[in-house]
Amino acid sequence: MAELGLALLHAYLMPLTKQKVTQLLNKINKEDDDQGIFYHRQHYTLGEPSGQMFQALELALYSSAATVRFLRSPPKDIPDRQLLILQRHPLSTENVFRTSRPSTLRSQCRSLTTEEGPGASKVTKEVRRSRILRFGFRVLAFSGGVMLFGFGLVFAFFVYDATTYRTDPDNVDIPVSQNALNPRRGGPKNLPIAEVLVDDHDCDMKLEQKDKPKLVILGTGWGSVALMKSLNPGDYHVTVVSPVNYFLFTPMLPSATVGTLGLSSLVEPIRLVVQRLRGHFLRAEAVDVDFDEKLVEISQVDCDGNRKNFYLPYDKLVIGVGRSFGALLPFGPTTYLFPGSTTNQHGVKGLEHCNFLKSIDDARQIKAKVLRNLEVACLPTTSDEERKRLLSFVVCGGGPTGVEFAAELFDMLNEDLFRSFPRILRNEISVHLIQSRSHILNTYDETLSLYAERRFAHDQVNVLTNSRVKEVQSDKILFTQMEDGKPVVKEIPMGFCLWSTGVAQAELCRKLSKKLEGQNNKHALETDTHLRLLGAPRGEVYAIGDCSTVQNNVADHILSFLREIAWEKGRDPQKIHLTFGEWRDVAQRVKKRFPQASNHLRRLDKLFEQYDIDRSGTLDFHELHELLVQIDSKLTSLPATAQRANQQGHYLGRKFNKIALAVPGMRSKEVNFESLDESVYRAFEYKHLGSLAYIGNAAVFDINGLSFGGGLLAVYLWRSIYFAQSVSIRTRVMMAMDWAKRALFGRGMIS
Repeated sequence: MAELGLALLHAYLMPLTKQKVTQLLNKINKEDDDQGIFYHRQHYTLGEPSGQMFQALELALYSSAATVRFLRSPPKDIPDRQLLILQRHPLSTENVFRTSRPSTLRSQCRSLTTEEGPGASKVTKEVRRSRILRFGFRVLAFSGGVMLFGFGLVFAFFVYDATTYRTDPDNVDIPVSQNALNPRRGGPKNLPIAEVLVDDHDCDMKLEQKDKPKLVILGTGWGSVALMKSLNPGDYHVTVVSPVNYFLFTPMLPSATVGTLGLSSLVEPIRLVVQRLRGHFLRAEAVDVDFDEKLVEISQVDCDGNRKNFYLPYDKLVIGVGRSFGALLPFGPTTYLFPGSTTNQHGVKGLEHCNFLKSIDDARQIKAKVLRNLEVACLPTTSDEERKRLLSFVVCGGGPTGVEFAAELFDMLNEDLFRSFPRILRNEISVHLIQSRSHILNTYDETLSLYAERRFAHDQVNVLTNSRVKEVQSDKILFTQMEDGKPVVKEIPMGFCLWSTGVAQAELCRKLSKKLEGQNNKHALETDTHLRLLGAPRGEVYAIGDCSTVQNNVADHILSFLREIAWEKGRDPQKIHLTFGEWRDVAQRVKKRFPQASNHLRRLDKLFEQYDIDRSGTLDFHELHELLVQIDSKLTSLPATAQRANQQGHYLGRKFNKIALAVPGMRSKEVNFESLDESVYRAFEYKHLGSLAYIGNAAVFDINGLSFGGGLLAVYLWRSIYFAQSVSIRTRVMMAMDWAKRALFGRGMIS
């Protein structure tokens, strides 16, 4: 009752008849009855409420209120129904809600509010017809707008497409330096020195950079691309050297082996990345570095298979070659250049029968072999035993790569096989995952490892933990398992085997490790916390990505931490005794130089009390050394992941930008980078953002202590994260199109 009165008051009557409306509502409330309620909202077209019009308004308001609260004895002065109809807005709508009523009141309500009741109004029919027409008009208008917008987009695309065709040849005279065409010879091996490149004079902007400090980047992996994307254009003369001319989005590589994603969706032409810096790209391989003359020895194989070497000078060198590069192949119509990482064999025989997953070429070969096995298994000449062997797929290694490939392979066999192949194949297929540790995904939280194992058990993927591969033969795999404390040799028939248990050090890195002092790691190049290569001239050579590891030897630098305090006291650093205040200063120096140790230096008072063995209130040299050795033991090596390489690349890019700002207008051979390196930017600190893995229409996440897994919603989150990490809009669009194509048409079962 009150709602109707307030609605009318707000819409029409507030400025003029507030007092009169209040009186009417009070009058109606006195007649209130609680036996039943019938709500009826109406709108009215009202003129100036004066004279006879005001009386009509009063009656209309009273009668509307009466229909809202039915009275046991309706007033005698309820106006005729025609008066209410005439006062109603011709385009209004009405909402009717009923409760249980006596039959006479229900009949009266129906006659006032529905078309079906006796004496239904012609105006009511017109109103309903008007509603249908308006709805139809809106649907047509919306559909027409969508179609018009679509046609507009198509037309705009064709207009743009027409502008991309060039009919006139773009032949112009480009000046090329004579040194670029006939470089002088020099260096230890008297090779040509590429001091000027053939495209240094292509445009004025490149010409301006010719005298800038020469920054040479080896490799096109995560670290190198992150570095290039972080650099400011124009600060350096950038040259990228790599045997491959693309960046590979490695986390999604397992999806490309079964056709979930196309290979072109995972690669970005490296020249497009270098183009932003107005830099240069050389498709070749770095084979050695002369640190004294600051020359990189570059090797290239021509079309005839002849190897040709030359030198490339540098002022700053960044080594980001990963763990290894494959063989450098000659260019030709059917031979390509791919970075096939050297795989760590772990003393296992017969790895020539395995496939690896490190490059685009590896993904292409895996897809071809899987489909070939399926096709041969369909032939009538294939025996049952041979069919089972061909359809036995084995993955050696329970890390993220092996787990994700096994999941993608099972999804393809389970979702797409029945569409194109005989159904009997599905019953013969088996997928095995061999892991030497007690759980798969052993670097993740244990709950996630168990969740992944349960998921694989549900999908009938045979997970063999605590199993070590002994030998790989052409038709089977031999592995050992512990039973009753004794190793027992078992075998699995094998038609396809993926080896995903790590990679070895690259040949260039092995050569540099032997050449430089202080390189004691057999698996990677060692750097300090500023990513400078140990043993090389400081501030000139850096190493990032999988080919490097950051040295965390805090205790070995104890003298450098104490030297300043000892100089102030005029004492020998090895005989000094630190008070708590001096220990706090030393701890700040340790945190600045070794950021990864910050977590272990939070409670300085407890550490001071714990290692003050003689309770003298000071720390002597030996006590401090023991404290730092304990911190060393808690520091772990940084993971060899794309995440770490990406952070290192961005770090170096920001540092190089700071150096360029510190020396405006710097030119080659004029800057002492060693003095600038530490002063302009802090040491590198790795921040682990988490780990994630796809496990077959499900995904697991281990992010900053938060561990969870799930089904399709987790898969969409997993896709979204990698979608956001793609290096360009082009790859994002192609990935989205591939996912949509898989949903609509299935995976492409061709090779």
